[in-house]
Amino acid sequence: MKIAIASDHVGCDLRSYIADHLREKGYEILDLGPEPGERADYPVYGEKVARAIVDGACQLGVLICGTGIGISMAANKVPGIRAAVCSEPYSARMARMHNDANIIAFGARVVGSEMARMIVDEFLAAQYEGGRHAARVALLTQLEEKYAKK
Repeated sequence: MKIAIASDHVGCDLRSYIADHLREKGYEILDLGPEPGERADYPVYGEKVARAIVDGACQLGVLICGTGIGISMAANKVPGIRAAVCSEPYSARMARMHNDANIIAFGARVVGSEMARMIVDEFLAAQYEGGRHAARVALLTQLEEKYAKK
């Protein structure tokens, strides 16, 4: 599986740690930046990971900023993206299983490196259940289409 990962400047160190962890687990990583020491705006990097997923270059994504909130909001502006900001593993697992989330986001100022590792591991280990959740995910898609600029 190929996973896109990016951050803003605040999340660079944690991004590097998580990317290395995922490589060790056998995942192919598309690191979309930024370079350490480079000031970076989270909307730019949220969009980069989102585009990698909707364009089919990657199956899932990981985003990191100070809180995870801004970068996930940016990603969620891209049609087809369901980014979930999570600060603990249970929510990350449920985001995949019940909401078919395709991006996990978290904050470098909120979680430590080991908690971030656990969040990503739970997210990637989970599978979308479909079933009773499919109708709700379809409603999310309908909302997206309803308000999309044409």
